[in-house]
Amino acid sequence: MVTKVLFFGAAADAVGERSVEIAELAGSTAEEAIVRLRNAYPLLANQKINISINQEYAPPNAIVDDGDEIAIFTAVSGG
Repeated sequence: MVTKVLFFGAAADAVGERSVEIAELAGSTAEEAIVRLRNAYPLLANQKINISINQEYAPPNAIVDDGDEIAIFTAVSGG
């Protein structure tokens, strides 16, 4: 199955797309998904990125299921 991955902010700039569809992410952990995305889009390797699954922050050990929507975004700070 294909997983929809959304990119926001600097992550979207690094990828050059706002969204992509990637096959065979289901069954991966969030951390494994990030590694796979960094391999596919090397400019992401230079960024501190966060991941959400179905609009909720995901810890590294969260499992990606069929039909999930992943969002990738850079860490944000403010003050």
